Parts: sequence; structure tokens; C-alpha cells
Amino acid sequence: MIDFLQIKRSELIKAKATELGFDACGISKAEFLEEEAPRLEKWLNLNYHGKMAYMANHFDKRLDPRKLVDGAKSVITVILNYFPEQTLPENDESYKISKYAYGTDYHFVLKDKLKDLMTYISEEIGEVNGRVFVDSAPVMDKVWAKKSGIGWVGKHTNLITREIGSFFFIGEIICDLELQADTAMKDYCGTCTRCVDACPTDAITQPYVVDGSKCISYFTIELKEAIPDEVKGKFENWIFGCDICQDVCPWNRFSRPTQTSDFKQHADLQQFTRTDWEEISHEVFQEIFRRSAVKRTKLEGLKRNIEFVKPK
Repeated sequence: MIDFLQIKRSELIKAKATELGFDACGISKAEFLEEEAPRLEKWLNLNYHGKMAYMANHFDKRLDPRKLVDGAKSVITVILNYFPEQTLPENDESYKISKYAYGTDYHFVLKDKLKDLMTYISEEIGEVNGRVFVDSAPVMDKVWAKKSGIGWVGKHTNLITREIGSFFFIGEIICDLELQADTAMKDYCGTCTRCVDACPTDAITQPYVVDGSKCISYFTIELKEAIPDEVKGKFENWIFGCDICQDVCPWNRFSRPTQTSDFKQHADLQQFTRTDWEEISHEVFQEIFRRSAVKRTKLEGLKRNIEFVKPK
């Protein structure tokens, strides 16, 4: 039976999400992720999370949003494009950082926009029990985005959309509101294996499976101890994160520059040479990366990464 109230509310929420600058908004029913349970368990048992111990925590909450929000009925998923107008020079004269870290840390930007959406829902629909999530709780972002029809999970395990590729952030509102759920999108990767073939550390062990403990992003951001010698010479100048699997993806020919001013890179970053990176001071680090995700590594971590990839 068609519930016109649910449809109307869903349309209202999506229209507001567009107005707030989100690139897409999809809705899925808050339920146990039955298909993901064995997949996640196997991934953890293979120790593909490496030293990211937090990935093994809250297994039940990761799979059931109703354990995160009492009485949850719906998961509202949004994406926000961060593809830059101008990428940093990609040559032997400089080092590379992931595009997602060019501007302001997405946690701040996305969370503020989602809070605005949550406020709108409360004002237009009535009191709602819900929570905003931006990569800060055990929520399987890509799975919910896929279920809500925004895109599909590619062979590199990132979410891909047909409209703008894969350079975007994902966030959710989990709430007790009954809404019209969207249908999942089919996979459009086809026979392409460019991401699998391009990974210099063989982190994509097979299509749709990534050994997180072999990923350049893991080594340069998550790993707090010394980077193992066996991956020396494989980082291709990446010192914070890595975009290789996304850069080679044919769907990213549809990427377009972000309209979110907070994601614009610091003006000085474009001119950074290899020497500037190698001699970066605490003051310069604080100024350029004041609100950037690069602060996660702290200056010491960034220097460790630079030292590891620096040609001898």
C-alpha cells in the first residue's frame, strides 16, 4: 500500500538536502544488515583492519542502526562532493596528499549541514528522535549509501555514482521517522579492473575486497608506528592518504569541481615544492593545515611519511 505521507516527507527532506548543497540524498529502511554480517566478520578475521582496533569494536551496532538510535526506522544518507578545481602538482618535484584533505576537515562541514537538515526535519515534520553521523560512530556509510540508491560500491570498495564519480564524503541521519525507502542501484563496474591493477601495494586483494593494512592511506594516516620496510618505494610520493584507485576509475571522468568553498585548498599549498614539504615548520604546518584532516597525523607523523618516501 502506498503511503503518501511517507512519500511527501521523503520528498521534503531530499529537496532540503539539495538546497543545503548536498549532491545526493537517499533513504533506506533502518534494519539489520544481514548480507554484511558474514562479510564483515570474514574481513576482521583476516586481520584486514590491521592496527585499526576500533574497526572490530561494536560489531552489533555496525550492523544494526536501531542499536545506535532507539526506535530507528530510517537512514537518510547524503553525499557532498570534494573534487578540487585544481589538483596539486603530480610530478617528481613535489609530494602528494589525498584530495579529500585539501580544504577544511569534512567532519566539521558535513556535520554542520546535517544538523541544519535535522533542524529542518524537526521544524517541518515534528519532533524526531535522530542522530547525525559523520564517520564518528560504527556506521557502514557505503553500505547505507548503496541501499539508498545513491550509487554502488566499486571494486576498490569506494562508493561510485554515475553523476559525479567517487570523490565525495558520506554522512547520515538515523531517525525514528517512517520514510519512503529508495531501491539499491546496480553495479556498473562491469569487467573493468583498473583500480585493482593500479594499486602499488596490492591492497585490493580481489575485486570488492581491500586489505586495509596494505593501503597507502592506512600506512600514512592510521598507522602510528614505523612504516614497514617491505613497502618502501611503493608509495609514489603519497605522504597523506592516496587517490590512485579513484584517479584511474573511468567513472571519475564525470567528477566536477566542488561548490563547497570550505573544501578549497589553502592558497600556499599549490606552490609547495619537495623542499617546502621536507623543511615544513610547526608554524607553517599549523597555518596551512589549521582545519585540515592532515592534522590527524600531527607534524611528526607527516615528517615520518616524508622521510619514508624521500629519495635517498
